[in-house]
Amino acid sequence: MNRIDARFAKLKDEGKAAFIPFFTAGDPDRETTLRLMREAEVAGADVIELGIPFSDPIADGLTIQNSYHRALESGQTVGDVFEIVREARGGSRAEARGGSRAEAREGSRAEGRGGSRAEAREGCRLPVVAMVSYSIVFRMGFEGFVARALTAGIDGATIPDLPVDEAEGLFAPAEERGFRLICFVAPSTTGARRGLVVRRARGFIYYMSVKGITGERALLAPDLFENLRELKALTRVPVAVGFGISRPEQAKAVAQAADGVIVGSAIVKRMADARERGEDPAEVALEFIHRMSAAVKS
Repeated sequence: MNRIDARFAKLKDEGKAAFIPFFTAGDPDRETTLRLMREAEVAGADVIELGIPFSDPIADGLTIQNSYHRALESGQTVGDVFEIVREARGGSRAEARGGSRAEAREGSRAEGRGGSRAEAREGCRLPVVAMVSYSIVFRMGFEGFVARALTAGIDGATIPDLPVDEAEGLFAPAEERGFRLICFVAPSTTGARRGLVVRRARGFIYYMSVKGITGERALLAPDLFENLRELKALTRVPVAVGFGISRPEQAKAVAQAADGVIVGSAIVKRMADARERGEDPAEVALEFIHRMSAAVKS
């Protein structure tokens, strides 16, 4: 079974929603991304959305655009992202380091997070969903992209600049390989396109809580919960909500109506701010993930 399906099925049995953090691969560096992937589960994450840096991002606000720019400036490539995931799955570098400072810090935090150093060391076990521009997929060829993604340990992808009605030819080969193409629904999605998403959706549906681009927002959209009720009435596929969620109280409220809560800009911004202050961006991100996940699960 695909890891995405298995995780959502497990959470459904437990009566809980998924917490899904977003990281930009290679921001601020490879080692930070590796650590986040290895320790995210201990911090409380259920699925990881991993952004593949691209020079012309779609639907992303300034916070994530800047993170892509930093990663690309450091030389990050698509091939590097696959290698990061492969290494995170194996956990080999963490084991080789032995008594590193990072592992010592993890030992002091693990009990509070309900995890252990052993769990962090053995590698990333969580489902991983790549957020990728269609231009990257097109250049590699869909079959080539899926083959490399699966080999690396990626379980599915969101392709924000590929409308569902233009992706018809991709769903069958993805299904054959057990790869999940995650479809988007926005408040402005037409009834016809929403119906197509419902028919095609596997893994989960990504509901964009607001029109526009990603970024932290002070308030949840007033029509969010009504739109969620309508969408969930049409499908048995889990629905996860992203865009604008940045506070524990927001995450908790959304988790009561959705099957998953996605947080990206709030994590990426805290990491960038931590780096400016000379702090460990991974440490700051993991603590924030722990607080947000606790709210989602409460």
